[in-house]
Amino acid sequence: MALLEILHHPDSRLRKKASPVNQVDERIQTLLDDMLETMYAARGIGLAATQVNVHERVIVIDLSEDKSAPLFLVNPELLAQSGVIEHEEGCLSVPDYYEKVTRASDIRVRALGQDGQPFEVEASGLLAACIQHEMDHLEGKLFVDYLSVLKQQRVRRKMEKLERLKRKAPEQANAE
Repeated sequence: MALLEILHHPDSRLRKKASPVNQVDERIQTLLDDMLETMYAARGIGLAATQVNVHERVIVIDLSEDKSAPLFLVNPELLAQSGVIEHEEGCLSVPDYYEKVTRASDIRVRALGQDGQPFEVEASGLLAACIQHEMDHLEGKLFVDYLSVLKQQRVRRKMEKLERLKRKAPEQANAE
């Protein structure tokens, strides 16, 4: 398994719409494993392939404390949604920023699992919010898109500043 680079907002590659997976083969299974390892290393609870610059409809999620309950969603489709819930969300592609987002409280999704077999999952609460958040990534959408224009501008400036500091740090280390 390998750790993958997570793209950070405002990277334009995060806006690319993901393509359906034709077949869950060894390449996709390896991608799922690598994404899971990357998500765990970054201390996240969900990761979409778009966030690691792979533009295919692939998601990994694990809400368990002990990393024992991974959920693999390949080509997820939202079949039903109801209710409303507001959750404070964060995102591995928007580090250190959290904001309340309103989503459906109950959903039903159909997807392929890591074994390539179709299944359906009914989710509510945090799991429902997490699945919707990751499915948004597959459409090129970020949770900050749900915020006011003013908050979106603030987040963008913060992320651009973090990127500048990150690029400057290696230069300073090399100069010493």
